[in-house]
Amino acid sequence: SPTHQLTESNCPQWQSFLPYLHIWAQHVTLIQSLTPKSQHDLTCAICSLPPLQQYGGNSDIPRIVSDLRAVAIEINQRRTFQVMYGNDLQAAIDAGQDISSPGGRQVKTSFMPPPVYEPSPPLPTTSSSKPPLSRPPSPTILSSTSPTIELIRKTLYATLADILKHQPSLPLLLKSDPPRAYFASVSLTILNMSLNCIDPEDGSARGVLGQKLTLVECPTELKGFMMELGLIGQTVRQMEEEDSETVVHLLSVGATEIPTPRLDRIRWMLEKGVGSSHQSGSGRESPEGRTVAFVNRVNALALGLTRLKAFRERQGEVFKVLAGVGGR
Repeated sequence: SPTHQLTESNCPQWQSFLPYLHIWAQHVTLIQSLTPKSQHDLTCAICSLPPLQQYGGNSDIPRIVSDLRAVAIEINQRRTFQVMYGNDLQAAIDAGQDISSPGGRQVKTSFMPPPVYEPSPPLPTTSSSKPPLSRPPSPTILSSTSPTIELIRKTLYATLADILKHQPSLPLLLKSDPPRAYFASVSLTILNMSLNCIDPEDGSARGVLGQKLTLVECPTELKGFMMELGLIGQTVRQMEEEDSETVVHLLSVGATEIPTPRLDRIRWMLEKGVGSSHQSGSGRESPEGRTVAFVNRVNALALGLTRLKAFRERQGEVFKVLAGVGGR
């Protein structure tokens, strides 16, 4: 069969994936130049397993891991978006347009999902006189109408609306890159909630109208999400303290240039994508790519949240907010 190669000339630039292709390509030679032990340790690090030796004596490994995970998350986000949310987005865009007016033009989401590869047909089974084994029923998915879920969802949407109000570039991004606009909005919402909705003392969440949700009250399916929110907020506060100490030190020695706060870089990368940070050079000054690693952490949580059935079934609400703000 003919060989297909992905190059700059045929990369889907309209999906803003070209920067990620550059990241991927830039690391090929570097990975090939690693010793066998370092390559093994790189594989272990990607899979969150302990290395044979501490990064094989190669300090590039943590950065490579962060960059490759960023590429993988970007691919995963776009595929998830295309499969699950394309119709919801188109419906929200259509609802916000008056295409019946003279000169009215219908906006399309302008992308189609990539081909789905069908699995091989199952092997023929042999008949058996034994009765089939009974399976226990699958555990029920958290009800999308439970009061707790409704509280969390309303808090998410309220935070999302606040994000869009103070970041008007996001609704505009919906027109040029819908997947990026969607996941950027959700990731920035998660970052905001981790700082403003989670009590750092006991890990409880403060919802809309001041309602409180403790970890004990939180459904089992969402406890991991809630705990990770608290840990993300804790990490950001630590970053802010370290950045403040750095600024004080630089000013005390008469420095004229102050580095951009990491939280600002994180917000920028969550909106524009880690690939854009490579183009502009931001984020590379972070030791071992820690800023990129943290952005990956927030994006991974956003991806996990949007896959939960209790939230996935109501994602149309997010698109209504995005399309509504973008149409103003």
